[in-house]
Amino acid sequence: MANLKEIRNRIASIGSTMQITSAMKMVSAAKLKKAQDAIIQMRPYANKLTELLQNLSSNTDTVESPYLIKREVKNVLIVAITSNRGLCGGFNSNVIKETIRISKTDYADKNVMLFTVGKKGNDFLKKQFKVLSNHNEVYDHLTFANVSLISESLMNLYASAQFDKIIIVYNQFKNAATQLLQAEQFLPIVPKATQGNTAVNYIFEPNQADIVAELIPKSLKIQLYKAIRDSFASEHGARMTAMHKATDNATELRDALKLSYNKARQASITNEILEIVGGAEALNN
Repeated sequence: MANLKEIRNRIASIGSTMQITSAMKMVSAAKLKKAQDAIIQMRPYANKLTELLQNLSSNTDTVESPYLIKREVKNVLIVAITSNRGLCGGFNSNVIKETIRISKTDYADKNVMLFTVGKKGNDFLKKQFKVLSNHNEVYDHLTFANVSLISESLMNLYASAQFDKIIIVYNQFKNAATQLLQAEQFLPIVPKATQGNTAVNYIFEPNQADIVAELIPKSLKIQLYKAIRDSFASEHGARMTAMHKATDNATELRDALKLSYNKARQASITNEILEIVGGAEALNN
């Protein structure tokens, strides 16, 4: 059994760790509220815009756009969205594992390159894959304008035929304790499938081609912005949950050490009393 000084040092160390994890939990909880409100407010707009674009582009014979062209898949770009910081459970590792799985299973015979958003994913994935570009700075000022620049670079890569398919891998925010891993096709745009004779003819003003040409860039920018916003909210939810569990585990460990300390202290006092009594009896004899 460790001596009393060692146990006291361990209790003090765990107490310091508890203060750090508790503070990180409160910081993440405060940031989560703002991030959660932002993604919940924009999600209906993003979903409706995507649905509208899919309906408009379902008749690809009358719509011409470089983002609707389907080519033979030879070159694949995977956009892995992670965080710049750790201590958030399996948040980053889930995205990294899914990115590796997609590249080595779904597109094992293709030329796969990565486009990373977030330091954690970039630091790990660049050891195994060629990373075309990394954007850690987007989290410093997470605005639609900054994300639009990233979306435009992805659209240019596809329009110039450098890549035949672009996929986004990220964590979708569900609640503070749950994140849903998503792998969405970014480009080419997938038109909405029509079943049987359910297709409806609309009258477009000014015309279908102009409307789709205007909506496609906006929809793609919104799609990526929503994915990064989802990931940002999921990060704080995962970190808050991880720090809450870490604090609970540290509390249990501290209580167990205090019990061990009290037992060791009691045993030490008992031994000292026995030594004193034994010494007194020896003097009397």
